Amino acid sequence: MATDPAELINRAKAWLAEDPDPETRGELAKLIEAEDTDELAARFAGTLQFGTAGLRGELGAGPMRMNRSVVIRAAAGLAAYLKAQGEGSGLVVIGYDARHKSADFARDTAAVMVGAGLRAALLPRPLPTPVLAFAIRHLGAVAGVEVTASHNPPRDNGYKVYLGDGSQIVPPADAGIAAEIAAVGPLDGVPRPEAGWETLDETVLTAYLERTDAVLTPGSPRDTRVVYTPMHGVGRDTLVAAFARAGFPAPVVVAEQAEPDPDFPTVAFPNPEEPGAMDLAFAAARAAGADIDIVIANDPDADRCAVAVPAPGTPEGWRMLRGDEVGALLAAHLVRKQASGTFATTIVSSQLLSRIAAASALPYEETLTGFKWLARVDGLRYAFEEALGYCVDPEGVRDKDGITAALLITELAAELKQDGRTLTDLLDDLAREFGLHATDQLSVRVEDLSLIADAMRRLREQPPTALAGLAVSRADDLTQGTETLPPTDGLRYYLAGSPEAGIESARVVVRPSGTEPKLKCYLEVVVPVSSPEALPEARTTATAALAAIKRDVSAAAGIDA
Repeated sequence: MATDPAELINRAKAWLAEDPDPETRGELAKLIEAEDTDELAARFAGTLQFGTAGLRGELGAGPMRMNRSVVIRAAAGLAAYLKAQGEGSGLVVIGYDARHKSADFARDTAAVMVGAGLRAALLPRPLPTPVLAFAIRHLGAVAGVEVTASHNPPRDNGYKVYLGDGSQIVPPADAGIAAEIAAVGPLDGVPRPEAGWETLDETVLTAYLERTDAVLTPGSPRDTRVVYTPMHGVGRDTLVAAFARAGFPAPVVVAEQAEPDPDFPTVAFPNPEEPGAMDLAFAAARAAGADIDIVIANDPDADRCAVAVPAPGTPEGWRMLRGDEVGALLAAHLVRKQASGTFATTIVSSQLLSRIAAASALPYEETLTGFKWLARVDGLRYAFEEALGYCVDPEGVRDKDGITAALLITELAAELKQDGRTLTDLLDDLAREFGLHATDQLSVRVEDLSLIADAMRRLREQPPTALAGLAVSRADDLTQGTETLPPTDGLRYYLAGSPEAGIESARVVVRPSGTEPKLKCYLEVVVPVSSPEALPEARTTATAALAAIKRDVSAAAGIDA
């Protein structure tokens, strides 16, 4: 990292000289002219690191920001990696969302691929990430790139890489691509022709939509009434088309969030999990009246799916289901459909799935966080993770897919409605059968990433022996890996139950986020339920236990909850 002001200015001028984007050139030129060494130091402190999440960062000039120069280098590195793997004449499919610069980054990637001798195809317009994941396998591509920052703030963008199996990259591919990126020389040495790639037509989207039909049971009821928000993203047209094909009533789309808008003006963060993000959807549901059965939201690139259910007596009138709850509901639905194959989730998601699978004699696996791992489970039939990600058709899309998940949960709601029941009733059934699996999360966003490292070090040096009065019966430092998991930066605590407190068991997993400046702590408490009448008390017990665990984890890590 450059600390000498003159060296910083020289490095910035060198970057400026090869920057192909007039916008970021102007931005950087102003910083150089103003000799703003603090800002230049932040932008030239290193380079955005390419990893299993690809690239993700704030838009702007310089190697620590997302911009055309960084993307061209990433594309050139990916092309070199593919050629080294013997895929030098293969097809690379490129998708993109509606964020600032996404279309530019996609076109740059196509140009670099063609310049390197590969074939390239752009999706016809901004489309959901699962359409790109589908297109890779459908078209027999050797790789795919999705330009998206998913649910990150408006100022961010990202670059997600898939290989030919349709799954996101995992080690060692990430390190191999990163090494090739580091070896890229001056940008004027990277060929970028003005043409030569294909822009796909609507047939690829039609093929995806035809595939979505396969997740539903022919002849199943289809009368669910839905309020839907795409959260200013790219999901609306695809989801509405999928619903129409399936024969569901047209969803009531939240007007204020219907159109793609890279500034996401109605939300602080375009993530259905964030406080306030669903307020407009709930208002639309209240305005639509009592005939609305569920509320559905996609995140901006529509690979995640959020679900809310009526909650009479609450101010909003609706309650967001946790990702773990939706994951269990979809699993129960698939079991009822007599699905076969492996059910899988991640180490930070609810353990309820393991009990559902065991009760039906289905194989079950746990992986590290992320669909890059889940998608690679042998014989996968269904996977979910607590962060609103669900894979219900792994043969079609080997990634999370917010469109097909929305279809499947809507079908489940319709089947229950036909029997005079709701999603909430089914959750109660699962609690009585398998115990109430109550989950919560402590998520701390930081400006200074060293705070996360400090918290992880503190927990390792002074590991807790009890949380919320429950003894830590086992502690795993996941940097060591396990028999079934590769190493990762994380800590997992299993807590002994307390019959006196009415708790069967509990678990805590602590890890840094892989895509955002956050420390995340995932909490789960299991409370046995002896009868339907015992459910309210079980929920009270679980809520108190989760609050106490959250307080004690926060104290042990030295972070503010």
